[in-house]
Amino acid sequence: MSEFVLEMRDIVKRFPGVLAVNKAQLDLRPGEAHCLVGENGAGKSTLMKILAGALQMDSGEIRLSGEPVHINSPHHAQQLGVSMIYQEFNLSPYLSVAENIFLGREPRLGRTPLVNWREMYGNARELLARIRVNLDVRKPVNECSVAQQQMVEIAKALSFNSKIIVMDEPSATLTDHELRALFELIAELKKDGIGMIYISHRLEEIFEIGDRVTVMRDGQYIGTHPVSETSREDIIRMMVGRELTDEFPKIVCERGEERLRVEGLRREGAFEDVSFSLHTGEITGLTGLVGAGRTEVARAIFGADRIDGGQIYLDGEAVTVRSPQDAIRQGVGLLTEDRKNQGLVLGMTVRENTTLANLKSLVRFLFVNRGREREIAEKYVHDLGIKTPSIEQAAQNLSGGNQQKVVLAKWLFTDSRVLIFDEPTRGIDVGAKVEIYKLMNELVRRDVCILMISSELPEVLGMCDRILVMHEGRLAGELPRWDASQEAIMRLATGSALAEAG
Repeated sequence: MSEFVLEMRDIVKRFPGVLAVNKAQLDLRPGEAHCLVGENGAGKSTLMKILAGALQMDSGEIRLSGEPVHINSPHHAQQLGVSMIYQEFNLSPYLSVAENIFLGREPRLGRTPLVNWREMYGNARELLARIRVNLDVRKPVNECSVAQQQMVEIAKALSFNSKIIVMDEPSATLTDHELRALFELIAELKKDGIGMIYISHRLEEIFEIGDRVTVMRDGQYIGTHPVSETSREDIIRMMVGRELTDEFPKIVCERGEERLRVEGLRREGAFEDVSFSLHTGEITGLTGLVGAGRTEVARAIFGADRIDGGQIYLDGEAVTVRSPQDAIRQGVGLLTEDRKNQGLVLGMTVRENTTLANLKSLVRFLFVNRGREREIAEKYVHDLGIKTPSIEQAAQNLSGGNQQKVVLAKWLFTDSRVLIFDEPTRGIDVGAKVEIYKLMNELVRRDVCILMISSELPEVLGMCDRILVMHEGRLAGELPRWDASQEAIMRLATGSALAEAG
């Protein structure tokens, strides 16, 4: 009998104009956490969608417990004991926790079509108790937190008696406390003999939960190593095919004139009395714990949410920003945290997304100058190094890093003088992160001032000239680059510094 619960050998998958996966391989032992890493576009998710039955491979072999199988649908994969938890959860928001767990498989009262609600609720409670989650099984999923929804997905996977669970970027939207709970759950599932494939861009997680790590690059298998016998530098080298000599390639420019200032900005229930300024030649960081009000401040400056008080100044003049259109006219752009739902129109092409925020500049006599539009899109694809078969490729088919570059191209085409980056590298691999940082450096050289919102403290410390820290809707303090540390930021973010001062 095979020592592996899963073996994938020489997997090939082609899309029009793209060889997405080329002779990839992966194996998994029972009770193992096998981490799968690689840059955006490396083929990780494609390989896992083949395993989950969402895509069909062109050639290759899959074996489960030594037996060859052909997985023809997600339902078939679940029947074989394979479940995949996607980054965007596959849940019905208005159904209850129990209904989501057993959707399409509800227990019946005898031979009637009526649902046996008592049995279904009881089974759901047993599954949640198995993973040590205390959650009302009658509660609608849309009233659950992101972490709770993730636990519902895991309970659903266990309801199929899954022997293999694939987790695609499970930590992307979790707080530190929620992440700790997930890691504890993974340890419990390993004890039950369940094999897990864990996809993540956060390399530190690999060394905390992983037993082995497999690296992919450009759709190909690069290598597999025990986590205990490798290092962060080794993994990065395998991922990008080169040495990354500086993970945070910060340049220091001379601080220039004030470009944007907010005074006493207030939005009821979100933030209060927020005042700060942005200068050319600087990247200013804005950080704090989840729920501190960082994104809400950004949305207010951009006009996406109303403000209840305070004033915004651009180049020393008071301005009124009641909508994103007002902000764009004033030269302010916002790269949203949720680039897929708020930053891009995924079904539209790279060309269409690039010109979307300033399309009126291309309109002549009610018609869009398509030739000029293509020239602009081609220019930004070249200048930003966007990896795409053509400017007519749909944005949804690009990797996360390249999607972020398309969002940046959109704002550059508006000639934005102030750019707000909200979690600019979330869900982006280490190589693409460095590219984004270098693009930010280039913008600073061009006198664009940047406000970077980030939860990743090494990123904030590595790239920012000044760091603003929020706590419960208020600015708790400001730290210059030379006086900042993770400890100093956390003292402000948790309110400890304010308590000591009081």
